[in-house]
Amino acid sequence: MKEKKRILTGDRPTGKLHIGHYFGSLQNRVKLQDEYDTYILVADVQALTDNFNNPAKVRENILETTIDNLSAGLDPNKVTFVVQSMVPEIAELTVFYSNLVTVSRLQRNPTIKTEIAQKKEIFGNSGESVTYGFLGYPVSQAADITAFNADVIPVGDDQLPLIEQTREIVRKFNLLYGEGKDILTEPEAILSKNSRIKGLDGGVKMGKSLGNAIYLADDDETIKSKVMGAVTDPNKIRKDDPANPDVCMVAYYHKLFSDDSYATVCDECKAGARGCVNCKRELIANIIKKMEPIRERRRYYETHKDEVKDILEKGTKKAREITKETLRQVKSAMKIDYFES
Repeated sequence: MKEKKRILTGDRPTGKLHIGHYFGSLQNRVKLQDEYDTYILVADVQALTDNFNNPAKVRENILETTIDNLSAGLDPNKVTFVVQSMVPEIAELTVFYSNLVTVSRLQRNPTIKTEIAQKKEIFGNSGESVTYGFLGYPVSQAADITAFNADVIPVGDDQLPLIEQTREIVRKFNLLYGEGKDILTEPEAILSKNSRIKGLDGGVKMGKSLGNAIYLADDDETIKSKVMGAVTDPNKIRKDDPANPDVCMVAYYHKLFSDDSYATVCDECKAGARGCVNCKRELIANIIKKMEPIRERRRYYETHKDEVKDILEKGTKKAREITKETLRQVKSAMKIDYFES
């Protein structure tokens, strides 16, 4: 019997995490770690769905992703970190669940449709760039969630279709094999408050591959350089010209980093009483101040990587106690526990 409801969340280890991750998910994880039994999945198998030709990139970022989570304030004494590929029960559950979902249903999933369209835009109109593993990503995610018997999944609104896919799989499994009982837990989604943080270039989403991100690991000079190049209102030519803060990324980040002064920033911007250079310098100072505790923790873990490896190893071992039991119950319900007494 669980003492607390369980959360499963995590990241694909494809690069260092940025402030979009911090405001979109990491900050919320820190707040929830006392309330829930929290599991953080370092989702290397999912990362391989579109990095299958570069597994070294995924391997190199296992520790980096974990360090970023620890740096954000997640306490390894309160949360459990798990390496996805080291939990074979997830792969076995993925195979079983794949029989419960049609290809057409996966192709209709709004999240998958969007990502396939993006791939076609990059690789051409042919669908040949879409692998079986990529199309089946929602099935793998359902296996992640149910393997841990997770009650709650924090997500952005763009990920809601994936959680609904999991809920469908759970309902179908329970109907087919449950004999009137719920074998699997149907998870609930918790929407992140800031699910999408815009990029420095004004793009709708900050991304690792888009060159528009401020990373948690960035030093002072890098932060200064990036902020000084951030997009501002193109119609503001002179220092005392009035401007529109709604199209200015500097004003946008002031809302995240400058606490109670955001309203003042906007009022002065609209009145032409705030120059862009000084506005950027103020933002830089606020970002550095807010990021310093995160970077201080990161400096510690960067010099104690054996400790990070130990956190991952112990967490994965602990997680398997849960996932083995889930798989046992699933096989029993499916009547394929052939050699169990």
